[in-house]
Amino acid sequence: MSPKKILLVDDNPVFLKGMSMKLQKAGFEVLTAQHVSVATGDLREAKPDLILLDINFPPDMADAAGVFRDVFSTVEWLRRMGGASGIPVLLITGADSTQYTERARQAGAAGLLQKSCGTPELMRTINQLLN
Repeated sequence: MSPKKILLVDDNPVFLKGMSMKLQKAGFEVLTAQHVSVATGDLREAKPDLILLDINFPPDMADAAGVFRDVFSTVEWLRRMGGASGIPVLLITGADSTQYTERARQAGAAGLLQKSCGTPELMRTINQLLN
């Protein structure tokens, strides 16, 4: 049986590397992207089982059409147009996650975690979403 695929999207290359290593060590296949517009290509080609998406991207990371300016509208867009209708999207943030809980739920995210959460909590959440 092949490992579950996780698409990890974050603008911070250090976070991408560290989180990728944790996820790979846990037995997942990991695809990474530093921008949502790059991730959409990976999404369509690789068909991941889960998307792990950072909430905050700098303003200069928005594409020319402005589609990816807000991560909550991005989640909605991924659900409608990006081919992620059946793929759980787990949002992550370095900020206080409680301020985003309601918006994440309304956008259709499967969950929301702080980046500082421990590895056991992260893996438990991921495994719950994948099962």
